[in-house]
Amino acid sequence: MKTPIFSPREREAFSALLDDSSPTVRSGLVSFFGARPEAAREFLHSLATGPDRMLAWHARRVLADLRFTDPVAEFRGFIRSLHYELETGCLLLARTALPKADATLVTEELDRLAARCRELIAEPSTTRERCRVLNRVLFHEAGFHGNVEHYEDPLNSFLPSVLERRCGLPITLSIVYLLVAQRIGLELEPVALPGHFLVGSYTDNTPFFIDPFERGAFRTQGELLLYLRARGFEPTPADLTPSPVREVLARCCRNLVAHYNAAGHVNRARMFETFVGDFEASYERHTAS
Repeated sequence: MKTPIFSPREREAFSALLDDSSPTVRSGLVSFFGARPEAAREFLHSLATGPDRMLAWHARRVLADLRFTDPVAEFRGFIRSLHYELETGCLLLARTALPKADATLVTEELDRLAARCRELIAEPSTTRERCRVLNRVLFHEAGFHGNVEHYEDPLNSFLPSVLERRCGLPITLSIVYLLVAQRIGLELEPVALPGHFLVGSYTDNTPFFIDPFERGAFRTQGELLLYLRARGFEPTPADLTPSPVREVLARCCRNLVAHYNAAGHVNRARMFETFVGDFEASYERHTAS
């Protein structure tokens, strides 16, 4: 028996509705797709692995709501697609260990934090002034902080857990910072230092850096070079440049390998090690083509 699929007109109509913010529309779509699992699965998978990043992100959110996919296979498919988007990647990464993680709750909380930032920003404002507002909202009002006491807790690496518990690693606190900044139109970049992780601003004449693990402390280029040398690293210019989303997500996986091994969860550590291998292999295939 031939698997039913949606017509071109239906696909176009559903694609237009996927990014609708109305809870009623979203609930209606989920109900409609849930009653037609074969056609919905084919349609949503085609979008989730396609070149349109926003459509892919919305399609993956609906797939997560419908529980149509194996989270491990879904994340592996995301890695191999080479269509990397930070928020989507973090949500898919989290679902490999926390399959019941609710993507809608994550995006709603990030939206709420961004809305609060917009309330406090007085225009015109500089990038640094906007970052000060982010610092106030995230670290003073919302109480985000580095989990110094339980640094190796694997939950520190999963975006839904970080948002719920208000604590995490340098990299996941930086991810929260970046995703909120993105929502308020602030151009910031992830910066993967050896042994640490920061957020960088490169839009002004002189770059500056924010350390979310230290409650948004501002750092200069010179301070970071001294920081690295004091810890035995010989810094290179590449250390202070933006990191691609691929490397941010792969680094999250490397952290999880170490933390799950430390906790004695060898099988879980091995799973994240295979994800690191998938990132590396996919990147090698891409650069060789």
